[in-house]
Amino acid sequence: MEISYFHRAIETASREDLAVHQLSRLRGLLKKLLASNPFYGTRLRDAGFTDTRLLHSLEDLKSLPFTRKSQLVEDQDTHPPFGTNLTFPLDQYTHLHQTSGTQGKPLRWLDTSESWDWWARCWAAVYYAAGVTAADRIFFPFSFGPFIGFWAAWAGAEKIRALAISGGAQNSYQRLRNLIELQATVLCCTPSYALHLAEVARKENIDLDKSAVRKIIVAGEPGGSIPGTRARIEEAWDAKVFDHTGATEIGAHGLTCLGQCGVHLNEGEFLIEVINPLTLKPANEGELVITNLDRIGSPVLRYCTGDHVRINRDACECGRAFARMDGGIIGRIDQMLIVRGVNIFPSSLESIVRSFPPVQEFRVIVDDINAMDELLIIVEVAGDNSEEVVKAIGREASHRLGLRVGVELAAQPLHRFEMKASRVIDKRIR
Repeated sequence: MEISYFHRAIETASREDLAVHQLSRLRGLLKKLLASNPFYGTRLRDAGFTDTRLLHSLEDLKSLPFTRKSQLVEDQDTHPPFGTNLTFPLDQYTHLHQTSGTQGKPLRWLDTSESWDWWARCWAAVYYAAGVTAADRIFFPFSFGPFIGFWAAWAGAEKIRALAISGGAQNSYQRLRNLIELQATVLCCTPSYALHLAEVARKENIDLDKSAVRKIIVAGEPGGSIPGTRARIEEAWDAKVFDHTGATEIGAHGLTCLGQCGVHLNEGEFLIEVINPLTLKPANEGELVITNLDRIGSPVLRYCTGDHVRINRDACECGRAFARMDGGIIGRIDQMLIVRGVNIFPSSLESIVRSFPPVQEFRVIVDDINAMDELLIIVEVAGDNSEEVVKAIGREASHRLGLRVGVELAAQPLHRFEMKASRVIDKRIR
């Protein structure tokens, strides 16, 4: 395993040296926010933090308030269109993106050219961790809309001097043909879309064995760290899958190394906390909280991501000292389903369904039937033994979840997703 690093000294530093690096970066950031960022300047002073000399250690960060998305949305509503989390005058910002809106009203987010270069550096670290180099050709099959999607990944490709190939304004068939003809070696997309492209290839008699793709970097959904989903993608493409995590308002914070043993958190560029979402106390498993150490133009401090993670700080074979998330992002805190007293993340349902190769796509419906919660999985199955597959999924789901689960065949083909998939429908009245 030939390991490469974007910033070896930081990625392999001791925890003590890493803390020194983080504290220095944090002091520099807070000094600028106190001076000219209305949103965070006010919040910092209200918390009694008026001088960076008050920051003696990283533990002092815990005296600062958490930031939640609802506060940023409210700020933009009150101060349209961009809010007050801006450290510089508007004419210094060069890039505008927005969140996908899957968790509520979209947030608009501005970046300066310096902050956009920081995004590119973060993505360069993602590429290096996966062994992607300047010799690669990276294909991006997404629509290049206002959602940040893989825009930053494109910038990162430029940063490492790899050839970036756009698949925008093309249908899936055209993307597959171009991907093969242009001999792309790396594919960047959501896990769902990687599976969809493989499905289209089968239907159109496109031989993926002729593809030069050897690595697939997926993001936007937990699928890249779900064993069943990852195995399906790797088998279909004969390529290794590397999970990535990030968010428009935070940055590209997660990377998977060649060992593929969880998703490392880039602690050279971010401060990481994990809290119990109910008590707000530190925990090894719970909600991920992130602080930027750069992106000065529009950062976030102690941002509650809503992502449920399990942290592992054991040594990794890649040599990186960064903590990693076992199983990537397990799910969204606010998307956890409670069905007859059982806590279920959508990712656990996907893990079950994807372990059955004939399943092409699926949906999950939760409803209140005769005052009882009922969980129904609707599956689209290829092949002649669909009824047997349905029964087998039902048995496996009931066994692993410890409750009765209904499984039905889809009456018609289910919708495919290019970007973030939305497969769970909760019809219960709360």
